[in-house]
Amino acid sequence: MSQIIASIIFTIGILGLFYLDRHEDSRLSKATWIPAIWLFFCSSRAPSLWFGGQDSFDTAAAYAEGSPFDRNIFIILLLAALAVLLVRSGRVGPMLRNNVMILLFFLFCAASILWADFPFIAFKRFIKALGDVGMVLIILTDPAPMAAMKRLLTRLGFLLFPLSALFIKYYPDIGRRLTKSWSAEAIGVTTQKNELGLDCMMYGVFFLWMLVSIYRDREDPGRRRRLLAYGTVVAMIMWLLSQCNSMTSITGLAMAGGVMWLASRPSRRPALVHLFVVVVLALALTAVFFDPGGGMVGALGRDPTLTGRKDTWKLLVSLPTNAWVGHGFESFWLGDRLMNIRKRLDDFPINEAHNGYLEVYLNLGWAGICFIALLLVSAYKRIISGIRRDPEGASLFLGLFLCTLIFSLTEAAFRLNCISWILFLLAIIAAPGVASWGSEPWTRAAQARDFTAGKNLAYATQGAGPVSD
Repeated sequence: MSQIIASIIFTIGILGLFYLDRHEDSRLSKATWIPAIWLFFCSSRAPSLWFGGQDSFDTAAAYAEGSPFDRNIFIILLLAALAVLLVRSGRVGPMLRNNVMILLFFLFCAASILWADFPFIAFKRFIKALGDVGMVLIILTDPAPMAAMKRLLTRLGFLLFPLSALFIKYYPDIGRRLTKSWSAEAIGVTTQKNELGLDCMMYGVFFLWMLVSIYRDREDPGRRRRLLAYGTVVAMIMWLLSQCNSMTSITGLAMAGGVMWLASRPSRRPALVHLFVVVVLALALTAVFFDPGGGMVGALGRDPTLTGRKDTWKLLVSLPTNAWVGHGFESFWLGDRLMNIRKRLDDFPINEAHNGYLEVYLNLGWAGICFIALLLVSAYKRIISGIRRDPEGASLFLGLFLCTLIFSLTEAAFRLNCISWILFLLAIIAAPGVASWGSEPWTRAAQARDFTAGKNLAYATQGAGPVSD
């Protein structure tokens, strides 16, 4: 099939997905376009790469400075987000006050700029990182927050995965990348296969949740066509995972999806959910860190050294670092240190630790690890509290939470503009109010009711309502 014919067919298919998931008499805030564009770039490629630019970040200087075009695009989105949040300050304030741990973590990140080797670069990256929080707040302060989240993530999925399949199959110059071993790895709309795997895992959990929710909703008049739309995307995700062969993402999606499905059933008690979570995390930790012979990893058809990750971890741990407070926010992989590490790894173009927890340690030290640990504990408590009140709704946040934890074992998932970090923040902030959002606020009438639910969410975040950690 020629590229032109394939492009036409895929375009019709994408439009068909939007049509199947149509919602009559439904309106959402135009402000959701801001996080939609932000998440699209965070889930795929930088704006400059979409407009014909070249990925020239192999040198330390280029990686540090970034692209001026990208910077301008993100500044425009940040300013637009700030304008929206100022208008919604009455709802933003209570949410922020109820998320003190997130505020403290970002305050510590801001303070770390003072001891960073390149403080101006760290400052620019910190401002960009605030955009991740801003986009989450725009979604959750929408008059219909659940509708905004569903609509945004489904629309992104309808674009990202068909485009990835099109690029991999018919535009290999765009959708595949040559590795050092001269093999062509599938990257789709991203820049490397692990990023494509991350997209498949995070959005895959969401679409599985949507698929189960719609299947259980016998009263939805558009149930069949939505099942077809979501099922098609899930099938694409499975195919893309087989192409990129990201084992962390495959196992993460399987584990998190299973726990999410079990937790969504009203008959399940929180004690059983705790057990499922412990078992899944124990299996993942054992495979990565406590399997000296590599038998568990080898059984999955992977290199027991995790494709050189274990050697990289040993090297990074042996380097002189500021153990207590790190090298400053997003500042470890800069300057001569970056080039020296790459030389010691046979000029491998690395710019992350391939472990989310080690990445935090290198940038923010043990203090940063403590903040991340507190965020994880707070998130889990909130999610379990939400599951007690609304198992189906809060189970999505449990799935996103587990995906982030599992992916962080072999990749840096707690990084700015990373889709796992953004959805992790969404899960933390959203979990306490999920029960007040309603099950399916798509219509205008339902959204009118959701204005009241939004107020309830604000009360809950202030601690005045029935919601608690």
